[in-house]
Amino acid sequence: MQKLSAQPATQSTLSRQPFLSALPILSALQWRYAVHRFSDEQLPANDVEALIEATRLSASAYGLQPYRVLQVDTREIRERLLPHAKGQDKIVHCSHLLVLAAETEPDDHTIARYMSLLTAARTPTPEAHTGITRHMQSVLAGMTPAERAHWAREQVFIALGTLLTAAAGMHIDSCPMTGFDAEGVDQVLGLNSQGLSATALCALGRRHPEDDTALHAKLRLPTDAFVQVV
Repeated sequence: MQKLSAQPATQSTLSRQPFLSALPILSALQWRYAVHRFSDEQLPANDVEALIEATRLSASAYGLQPYRVLQVDTREIRERLLPHAKGQDKIVHCSHLLVLAAETEPDDHTIARYMSLLTAARTPTPEAHTGITRHMQSVLAGMTPAERAHWAREQVFIALGTLLTAAAGMHIDSCPMTGFDAEGVDQVLGLNSQGLSATALCALGRRHPEDDTALHAKLRLPTDAFVQVV
């Protein structure tokens, strides 16, 4: 390994092209973009199930998963969501629409749910069980209610990244959306009564052959501006 330097990474230290042939996921990420117009093609149910499973397996702080995924298949509900989506009609026309909703009040119940799963899967000693529980409780107790809600929303974006990457790897098109009226979406989907609030929407499907956005060059910071080796 080269000696660490505080200088920005350069093409001599980080060469991009070899990775494209070595790691298929990079080619998939080059291929993906935020689709503006979807075709009428419906995704196979097993593909959507695989994407939801990938999202379920995503990393989250302590593995607590303070969020849920809603699959909105009903056209009438999608149309009711449209006024709250700032005109993004792709939520109606895409093959599948997923709503990632964060817990509004993650607390001891969130921890107890996780510990129940952990106990069933790993049978920790009573001492370990108590230690893990108390540690997570102390972390959440050190936050204000607003901070805990913000923390839960941060976990959603980790899961969203997993979903988008999995979709790209399966050559399924997607478009993540955070520009929407969360209160309106929550009301339509009845999320408030579940202690949830919509944090991100993700449209899935196949790009329309006339979606000109597919022709646009992908714009990202160059590697030497994006990363520093320190």
